[in-house]
Amino acid sequence: MTAAALADVLDAAPPSAMADTMATYGRATRVQLDHYLGAQPPAPYLDDLLADYPSRGGKMLRPSICIANARAFGGELETAVRCAAAIEILHNGLLIHDDIQDGSELRRGRPTLHALHGAPLAINAGDAMMFTALRPLIDALRPLGGETAAQVLDISMNMARETAEGQALELGWRDRNITELTEADYFRMALKKTAWMGMIWPAQLGLVLGSGGRADPQSVVRFGYFLGVAFQIEDDLRNLSVDPGYGKEMNGDLFEAKRTLMLIHVRQACSDAERARLDAFLGLPREARSPDEVLWLVAMMQRLGSIDHAREVAAAMAGAAAHEFDRAYGALAPSADRSFIAGLVPWIFARP
Repeated sequence: MTAAALADVLDAAPPSAMADTMATYGRATRVQLDHYLGAQPPAPYLDDLLADYPSRGGKMLRPSICIANARAFGGELETAVRCAAAIEILHNGLLIHDDIQDGSELRRGRPTLHALHGAPLAINAGDAMMFTALRPLIDALRPLGGETAAQVLDISMNMARETAEGQALELGWRDRNITELTEADYFRMALKKTAWMGMIWPAQLGLVLGSGGRADPQSVVRFGYFLGVAFQIEDDLRNLSVDPGYGKEMNGDLFEAKRTLMLIHVRQACSDAERARLDAFLGLPREARSPDEVLWLVAMMQRLGSIDHAREVAAAMAGAAAHEFDRAYGALAPSADRSFIAGLVPWIFARP
């Protein structure tokens, strides 16, 4: 199903409205970011690093999901914006660590933090970002009753565990050179690494805040899962393009030997000789993986239909997300925020 067809089925917000909503909620979140990141006396070798990734922009997807869910379930922007800031601060802290773990060279079109300042200072900045995220979250919980606050902490601790498990899978597969993987393995990793932090948790936070703890946070898990997996596959596909659209190096996932859906598919579809060559490539350290071998792998993915297969799977996941949207949000009154949430499904493929 195409992005346009998904939008029609869901009565989703058009791309211009999606952009406007993210810009509006992003501005509100950035006010809070500036407040919380600048709350302490200036510290050398730290504060400039904390401000770096947030200053590079970003789509503010996760904060917007949180705020839109809060408003769709009856809350106000002011109620959710501190949680939105906590999400964005934590996200940026995790990006710093992810870039070090992956050996990435670019983030949002500029050198990664560890490339600019070295890994020790970058790790310290990432740690500080994650601890700083607790402050806006705690401030958001102060006006809530104890039961609702406990619910927020429960879903947050669950997200932290799921995210760590997903990252461990991706790193473990690469570092131990695990090659015998299935698509089900990939879906499990993407649920934990991408969907839980990126889609499920922000939606759950907004739902709990907006409903005052009356709505069930489990009701949005399946929607967030399918949305997150489709998002991850599309990201993996974009990494193979000339203009990935998110400021990372072209084919960086292949240089990093990430176990993407395309890589799993091509390994299953290729000949024994090609599989031996691929496994040898995957077993090399990053710096030893040559551009020629990366281009050979991309060409093999194209020849054996791995890229087309990934597009088909991403479309199927988006279709499943559209179905789950109706189950999670169908009973809510029509609103701009409900349409924004629906619009996330086609937006995955149409985003800039």
